[in-house]
Amino acid sequence: MTSRVLPLVLGRIGLAVVTLTIVSFAVFVATALLPGDVAQILLGQSATPEAVAGLRTAMHLDEPALFRFLRWIAGLFTGDFGMSYANNMPVGQLIGARLLNSLKLAGVTALLSVPVALTLGILAAIWRGSLFDRLVTVMTIAVISVPEFMVATSAVLLFAVYLKWLPALSLANEVQSFGQLLKVFAMPVITLSFVISAQMIRMTRAAVVETLSTPYVEMALLKGASPARLVLKHALPNAIGPIANAVALSLSYLLGGVIIVETIFNYPGVAKLMVDAVATRDLPLIQSCAIIFCAGYLVLITIADVISILSNPRLR
Repeated sequence: MTSRVLPLVLGRIGLAVVTLTIVSFAVFVATALLPGDVAQILLGQSATPEAVAGLRTAMHLDEPALFRFLRWIAGLFTGDFGMSYANNMPVGQLIGARLLNSLKLAGVTALLSVPVALTLGILAAIWRGSLFDRLVTVMTIAVISVPEFMVATSAVLLFAVYLKWLPALSLANEVQSFGQLLKVFAMPVITLSFVISAQMIRMTRAAVVETLSTPYVEMALLKGASPARLVLKHALPNAIGPIANAVALSLSYLLGGVIIVETIFNYPGVAKLMVDAVATRDLPLIQSCAIIFCAGYLVLITIADVISILSNPRLR
């Protein structure tokens, strides 16, 4: 088994590394094409041409793009994300605390949404065609049809404006008790859970339904296997790969949805930091935040691919 699995696993990891390299180049080019002169924006319209030229030289903006890209890539491999243009601070220091806040938000969302989504998806597959299945299908379609900014805005209007149960802003640095923790994470987690759970439910249901329709599961049913044994022993072990992909793809959506959610709720995470950096044309900070999101996405997808390989019964 090792001789067959190991090359596949190493191939997936190598593909992720190559993809991240290509994406890093695309991120650098995209940020370099942003309109406006960074030096002029930082110094203001009243700055003299000499001062602007001096700042451009100090920030290496007058060098060819290829040299700047290679310097940036070399810094990433050594853990040096560069200096922030707007804050004159190391980018790694700026991202550090914000990244922890974003990971907390993503972790709480995953802990809440993944068990609920998997349970609903598996039950809908077991009772496919029933009233429960139809209700779950209608609910997921309705949630998927509503964008996350609409869910977030509706949550603010309902829980913060009308009911006054929760604060409209989620300030993570104000957490001093468990009750405050719930208030800080409640609306961002509800918004993100709505978005990712619907996709996860649909993909999990489809994976389990496909597995339940295979000949070996039908044979176990004819032999008198109970519904619980049919699902737990015969269907789920062979649906782990598709379910892992469903979870990974749904959680990877957190990396995009969190940008809107952190902005709406003013949550101090990496996504909010990236949005602020775009406004000031802080290129090293924008590039580093984008690479973190891309790397997170690739890690999730690669883990799902590895799980799919290891759970493949033909390889076992």
